[in-house]
Amino acid sequence: MRKLWYNGLIYTMEKEGETVEAILTEGDKILQLGTVAQLTGLADEQINLHGAVVYPGFVDSHIHLIMYGQKLQRLDLSGVASKEEMLAILQERALTLQEEEWLFGEGWNENNFPDGSIPSIEELDAVYKGPIILSRICHHVYLCNTEAMRRGGITRESENPPGGEIGRNSKGELNGLLYEQAKTLVYEAAQPHGKDFVRMLEQSLQLAVDDMLKRGIVGAHTEEMSYFGHYTNPLTAYKNVMKKKRFRVNLLRHHEVFKQMMEDGAVFDEPFVEPGAMKIFADGSLGGSTAALIEPYEDDPASFGMLIHTDEQIENYVKLARYYGEAIAVHLIGDAGIEQLLDVVERYPAPAGKRDRFIHCCVLGDDLVARMKKLPIIIDIQPSFVTSDFPWVEKKLGQKRLPWAYAWKRLLDEGFMCAAGTDAPIEDVEPLKTIYAAVERKLPGESHEGYGIAEKLSRFEAVKMYTYGSAQAICKEHERGLIKEGYVADLTIFDRDLFEGSSDEMLKANVEKTVVGGKIVYERGEK
Repeated sequence: MRKLWYNGLIYTMEKEGETVEAILTEGDKILQLGTVAQLTGLADEQINLHGAVVYPGFVDSHIHLIMYGQKLQRLDLSGVASKEEMLAILQERALTLQEEEWLFGEGWNENNFPDGSIPSIEELDAVYKGPIILSRICHHVYLCNTEAMRRGGITRESENPPGGEIGRNSKGELNGLLYEQAKTLVYEAAQPHGKDFVRMLEQSLQLAVDDMLKRGIVGAHTEEMSYFGHYTNPLTAYKNVMKKKRFRVNLLRHHEVFKQMMEDGAVFDEPFVEPGAMKIFADGSLGGSTAALIEPYEDDPASFGMLIHTDEQIENYVKLARYYGEAIAVHLIGDAGIEQLLDVVERYPAPAGKRDRFIHCCVLGDDLVARMKKLPIIIDIQPSFVTSDFPWVEKKLGQKRLPWAYAWKRLLDEGFMCAAGTDAPIEDVEPLKTIYAAVERKLPGESHEGYGIAEKLSRFEAVKMYTYGSAQAICKEHERGLIKEGYVADLTIFDRDLFEGSSDEMLKANVEKTVVGGKIVYERGEK
């Protein structure tokens, strides 16, 4: 059936300011662009947009979709402003739980606390005798109580696992903190088992997808194949949910399960469940002081953060991906992690028709950028990191490193392809907040001009990263990310023009419709 979409402002996003009068779609594709007079006679159905504003479908280029759905079900600690408030919220939640239940919390950030003090393991024990796992906002650090440690098999005598660290106080006693790969010990202990496990994952996915569709998001690039037992658990959940929901997911495959998935010939369900690149974590986070830096932390001269893998391990992972003709997608916060990876991918670049994905790239330098420009890569950025990490990150990096810190505009000006994501559940999944952060580099309501004002993007640049940039990240810019003949009919439709008025006015926009493959999957006002 051919559908005519008309009576709205339709941005193609191919050129800044370029609009068309009407779109003719057939099935899941855009058949033709033109005037209403040209296309009316070709349509079987007409959809009056009533003045709404149309963009190519927004795609979040970096998210953990199941985890985001879990966050919607768990205790949200992202707004907590002190240790005392955090303990009070935990105690209130503990009263609702059975003694053996796990208490999960998400998003605490000691940088928002007046003195930076976080609850001790003893204070958590006093709140709840059952197991507690509290994930820091960066998801690279857990805060746990004694019972959670016990269930994870962690004792005073436990050694640090490869790529991780078990936190201790000055006396060598456990302090409840688990860094990087050490988190796995308690995380695995907390996972349910049995036939209901996949159904639990499906429930989280359904919550996440429904939430994203109502925000105008038509798809996401997500990475969770190694976090829920055997990779078939999350893969089955994705395929089952996307049979019911029209939502496009590109599944990055963690290096721990990549080889097995390739050897098994793991089956996906395209075009809504697609295989993605091999995912690797090179380092940690700046907030947790685990991001790997070439020069030491300004506020801790003895610390350089940590590289999760040895040079040999990184090389072996890259070679494995290349053996199977695949690209890699690597979490890179600090410049030392980027340097380590460049030493390898310069010798083993992405295969023809593929691009490696450098994720985050919060701390760069002229020499690293010059090397990166010679490679087939795309930068996967998270604009909201600016509003979450400044101004405290200045203390960790010092003034010398700030010109290449979170330098989104400089990256675009250097000619890099850039995609925009949120890293939800770490950041808010709302795309308008991400666009605002990219454009203003501050939170709404703040009176200053923004952090690093030279790095502010235009709204067109920010929106294009959500549309065309996300398509470039998976080498599908020939069929996605623009409103163009032959492209998929994925549309995000707002009640106002995101390019007009102030940035604060942009935040008031409402999603009128979300369209995936020519079908309306969300409509404002529908129950």
